Amino acid sequence: MSASNHPNHTVLARRLQDYLRWRNANARHPDVLAAQRRERARVRSERQQRWGRPSTAA
Repeated sequence: MSASNHPNHTVLARRLQDYLRWRNANARHPDVLAAQRRERARVRSERQQRWGRPSTAA
């Protein structure tokens, strides 16, 4: 509830459930999600950047 502008927990929970219902009804196609993951991986490999490794200072 902190840092939210909802008057009480019931309203917050209802808004959250509404959002999750909308998100589930408007899910993106798995092929589109896989293509986006491949593109992000390609960009990372171009920069030779691995997960969790800080970039070195030049």
